[in-house]
Amino acid sequence: MSDNALTPTSRTDWSRVAALSDAEIDISDVPPLDDAFFARATIRMPNRPMAEVTLHIDPLILRWFQSQSTQYERLINAALRIYVEAHSSYEPTGKGA
Repeated sequence: MSDNALTPTSRTDWSRVAALSDAEIDISDVPPLDDAFFARATIRMPNRPMAEVTLHIDPLILRWFQSQSTQYERLINAALRIYVEAHSSYEPTGKGA
């Protein structure tokens, strides 16, 4: 991965966004997250081998994931993948990614 892949590309004025109150944020184009939404929701899991790592994680976070499923490691991986996809232009190459 090149150094450029980790460079933020956003031109958003995050200070201005952070200063907005909840009432000032336009959410008119956001669909409601009602029971029907969650009934259809699925966890996206990658179909590739996982890298084994040692990771220091907040014990409260770990216990929460463990309380959700016996496959809590897969849930943590899915949450991290969703975060990466939402916050960067990173695209895995397919080799070991």
